[in-house]
Amino acid sequence: LDEALSRAVVDISSRPHAVVELGLKREALGTLACEMVPHVFESFAQTARMTIHVDCLRGFNDHHRAESAFKAFALALRQAVQRDGSDAVPSTKGVLEGAGGEASSTP
Repeated sequence: LDEALSRAVVDISSRPHAVVELGLKREALGTLACEMVPHVFESFAQTARMTIHVDCLRGFNDHHRAESAFKAFALALRQAVQRDGSDAVPSTKGVLEGAGGEASSTP
């Protein structure tokens, strides 16, 4: 992890999609081809039917960039599935209204 910083956002939406921007420059990390790192996130999104955004915001070592991306994703996924004690499903459906995404004033 060291100097690298990544951000991950997960939406368990039944709409599979992945946007992965890690900025990896090397051909491989050990025996792992760098092109496989985004592929892992893309495959996960398709199989789990969720939307995933993972971005590495800074870092110069590709190993650290990849490591921070996986850690950020793990934390985002844990938060997305964590129970909060209620039976409600966390959602903004019905909260956002109107063109332009204006927030509703009704509770």
